[in-house]
Formats: sequence, C-alpha cells, structure tokens
Amino acid sequence: MKKTLIIIPTYNELINIQKLISQLRSEYPAIDILIVDDNSPDGTGKLVNELSDSDSQLKLIEREGKLGLGTAYVRGFKFAIENNYDFVIQMDADFSHDPKVIKQFLEHIENNDVVIGSRYIKGVNVVNWPMSRLLLSYFANIYTKVITGMPIYDATGGYKCWRREVLQAINLDKITSNGYSFQIEMNFKAWKKGFKLKEISITFVDRTDGSSKMSKKIVHEAIFMVWKLRFNSIFGTLD
Repeated sequence: MKKTLIIIPTYNELINIQKLISQLRSEYPAIDILIVDDNSPDGTGKLVNELSDSDSQLKLIEREGKLGLGTAYVRGFKFAIENNYDFVIQMDADFSHDPKVIKQFLEHIENNDVVIGSRYIKGVNVVNWPMSRLLLSYFANIYTKVITGMPIYDATGGYKCWRREVLQAINLDKITSNGYSFQIEMNFKAWKKGFKLKEISITFVDRTDGSSKMSKKIVHEAIFMVWKLRFNSIFGTLD
C-alpha cells in the first residue's frame, strides 16, 4: 500500500472521535491518521493526545483556537507534504462519511489525481437532512457548476482523496476559505491545473451526535467564491 494519511479536523467531537479512530484503525491498520483539533473545549484534543501515546500512527496537531475547517485542512495538507505521504484522504469526524468508502478511494486514486465522494452523481444520496438544507446544498452545487464550468456534480462535498502532487501544485498559502467555499476552491484549482478529477457515489448520513458547524457566513462565502474563481481564471490571476 502507498503511504496514506487520513486528515480529520475536529472541534468538540469527543463523542465521535474515539469511535471513529477505533474503526479506522481496525479496518485500515496501515494508514496513518492525523487529527487537527481547534482547541476543543470538550477535551477532544486531550483524548486524542492520550490515544496517540500508545499508537504511533495517530498524529495530533493542536491549534490555539477555532480557526475553521479550511485552514485545518491546509495545515494537514502541509503535514502530508512534509512527511511524503502519497495519498491524502480528508473526512469529517461525525460519521457522516462512511469509513468503508476509503477502500474505494484507494482503488480509484491509482488512476486519478483527485477522487471526490459525490452525494449527487447518482440522484440524491443524503440521509437525515432537513429539506431546507438539502435544497441549499443541491442547488449550491448546480450554481457552482454553471458559474465555474467545473464538470463536477458535488463540488462542496468534504470526503475526498488527493495525490500529494496535486497538493504540492496548489499554493496552499493562498487558500483562506472555509466550509463549502474551501471545497470549491480546492477542486477548482486542481481542475484548472489539469489534474484528473473523479467522482464516486457515496451516501452522506447527517450526524447523530454533536452539533453542525454550518452557518450563514459559510454559505455567503461560497456564493461569492465561485465568482471570484471564475474572474481570476478569466484574467489569469488564479493562484
């Protein structure tokens, strides 16, 4: 197996993280896990630190505060580059992303540069979301596809696998967005650089424990990001 890292950003995920780490370690014993914790008040980082004492493949980066999903992934991506991982998987901590799909990611990444877990490539595969959020997500992806021209059905999904070379080619210091916007920006820059993107169908199941990090700010950021990316691409100012 190629050297692989799973990056999981956390903020108040104490209920979920131990179960998730246990499942990942059981199913993928050769894969390293990196938790990027934003100083969770509930003790998520402390627990992971304790678990890492007896597990050399479990890594922890503790940040000073709640700095956001996008910057957490950027920090994790830089760690992956610095430590020469071949493949990098990003996933949520709340079990909305089924760990069993990782096997499919690793199969498809052999012939692609980015593999995206898509909720919308085969109909709508989302469980337990209220209709308002489902419609917001679904039409946000149509909006993104129309404005940017990206041939992707689910540009805002957060379950993905990257080749290290893609992350090295993107100027990560210029990535400052979070949430939906971060996912769109990373996909767009990889696509514009000519890398091969592949969508595979997944079923997204909304969290049952903990609280969602969704906010109006995240939605507004994504609305404006697609236009920023399009104009920067047209005028040759895309970093």
